Amino acid sequence: MTKPHQSLSNIQTIQSANVNDSAQNNHGPIKCYTNSSMLGECWPGIQLYYPPVKYSPAQGIYEDLTQASARMKKHAHNTNAHTLIFDLEDGCRQKEMSRELLRQELPQLKQHKDVTIAIRANSFRTEEYELDMQLVSDLGDSIDVVMLAKAGEAYGAAEVRDLSSFLLNINPKITIQPIIEHPKSLKIAPELMQYSTVQHVVFGIHDFSKAMGIHITPENWIEELQFYMNQLMFEARIAGKGVIGGVETLIGSNIMPEKFVEPHDVRRWLDLHGDYESRVVYKHACQESAMGLTGKQVIHPGHIHLCKTAYTPSPTEVNQKVRILKAAIEADALLGGAIKFEGEMLDPPMFGKALQTLLRAHALKALNREDMDFALHVLELLPAQVIRQNWPYGVLL
Repeated sequence: MTKPHQSLSNIQTIQSANVNDSAQNNHGPIKCYTNSSMLGECWPGIQLYYPPVKYSPAQGIYEDLTQASARMKKHAHNTNAHTLIFDLEDGCRQKEMSRELLRQELPQLKQHKDVTIAIRANSFRTEEYELDMQLVSDLGDSIDVVMLAKAGEAYGAAEVRDLSSFLLNINPKITIQPIIEHPKSLKIAPELMQYSTVQHVVFGIHDFSKAMGIHITPENWIEELQFYMNQLMFEARIAGKGVIGGVETLIGSNIMPEKFVEPHDVRRWLDLHGDYESRVVYKHACQESAMGLTGKQVIHPGHIHLCKTAYTPSPTEVNQKVRILKAAIEADALLGGAIKFEGEMLDPPMFGKALQTLLRAHALKALNREDMDFALHVLELLPAQVIRQNWPYGVLL
């Protein structure tokens, strides 16, 4: 059996703190219960753009506060997205009324729903930005993330520095997600990501392509922006940050039931019931997941579960990775050596990828307690440097 090379003291603390919870629900999904000093926080996951005050094409008018409040209670309180984005920038026409709505509704939403709440703020130091920051100041306990539109385009990395300082006095737990929407922002991406308040950055594909003069298509935008996406992912990986993928513009009519979680079930549903738009969105989500992205933005509720299945390791995949790691531990090959597993030769890099799958499922709130306890056990057997190589999102020893 491989001996521990460097114990992570907080693993034992986390395990002991969750003994009672584990006994009560050994197999159900769990929240992220690792702390930021070890594995970082939960990932943004699937982020749904939720319009605070919505335009009604049928009536030709915008909602009033009463209608918008009723819609939020009906839909936002029942969302299955990891994150709700309340856009106060490009997607918002009634900004003043939207802020009033959020002041009224966000405390209730935060109290009744386990969902990350993000505010997409206007560009730094604009008049609307100042009003957004007053909203954040008023609702500091009800907001988890501030998404900074057009980050760094006007004042460089100082925008994130000043916003970080501002948020520290309101709620130190609020994080910042800079939106990379211009080649200027991409050029200074390492500087934007140097702050601890930044854990993930957003690739704003539509504004970015506009700034570059690139005509992207709903079907092939990943290939059309691949070079720039790779550049952003490269810098983010060095900095130990995550990247949130592009928002899709295609809107279909068919919604996949949440009971489908295995890849073969999803493919069967797409073949039998899925529309063209769903197939494209699912394909893109699978590509982004394979590239290691930590989140994806959607504009239609019907895309939430579809993208979740693409981003989240399935129960079958998790089970296979657990068996691989158990075989590696049994053969004392976790840190050196190779094993034969189901007709394939596997060595430590493959064991690291298996561990990544478990930690990815955990970061997306989809790993049960038994498998998480096993993942923590594997971490105990690895030196801190090896963990850093496999999982850069936490701040380790």
